[in-house]
Amino acid sequence: MEKTIKTNSERNLLTAFSLNLLFAIIELIGGIITNSVAILSDAIHDFGDSLSLGIALYLQKVSKKRGDDKFTYGYRRFSLLGSLFISIILIVGSIVMIKESTVRLFNPQDTNATGMLILSILGMLINGVAVIKLKKGNSHNENAVKLHMLEDVLGWAAVMIGSIIMYFTGFTQIDPILSIIIALWILFNVYKNIKNTLAIMLQQVPANLDISDLEQRLADINGVESVHDLHIWSIDGIKNIASLHIMYNIDYDICSIKQMIREILAKDGIYHATIETETINDRKDRTISDECR
Repeated sequence: MEKTIKTNSERNLLTAFSLNLLFAIIELIGGIITNSVAILSDAIHDFGDSLSLGIALYLQKVSKKRGDDKFTYGYRRFSLLGSLFISIILIVGSIVMIKESTVRLFNPQDTNATGMLILSILGMLINGVAVIKLKKGNSHNENAVKLHMLEDVLGWAAVMIGSIIMYFTGFTQIDPILSIIIALWILFNVYKNIKNTLAIMLQQVPANLDISDLEQRLADINGVESVHDLHIWSIDGIKNIASLHIMYNIDYDICSIKQMIREILAKDGIYHATIETETINDRKDRTISDECR
């Protein structure tokens, strides 16, 4: 069953990648024909999306690799490098489009509003199909890409509104204005993505975890006298890892205590933990059997 889910995930991402790349090419040609920097701006964005989808598809396969002598935690963290790479591409593209749009804002050029309207409708349809396709999946990659494609649908809705305004009013400045808005929106999302990526790379405690509350819940376990050196970090924003040191009362079964600790950690999405122990008597527990470590 697991193998089927993974295969479907790759197929969904491949479908979204193909649709997005095809439309990015259509969009680039359409942007040149209609002389619309708003569409050209989104074409750059969509090429970045295509690259994101391609890397997501590749990492979907790479993430299956288990740890080895070189990467003992596995290959999950490679996705962070891909995220930074994609972010840099989107930043450069957005800056170029803001510069070009600013020039056109003060030096308006004729734009084909009808062509923009047709492309915007086509954009909403193609990206909408990709969103529906990814909605069937359940992997992290699919969920992240689905949100990104949904944002594209909303972006094309804005372009459609702009083209209608341009068609009826002749206000051509709406095109570079939309381009600047789209580029700024992309930069804002890139900023959030880089911020989250760097937080993971710097081993920040996952944002959804309250480490003080978790430490207190662990300390409340019967037999646990104290918890210290609690460290929590994430490999890739999905798989969380913890290491901790507990002092326990030797009158209690350490295997049961460890089991309870792992159950509490699992509730917070931590499924890999290294638990070091010591007793309150000699602070050196050297009698624990391997079967309960």
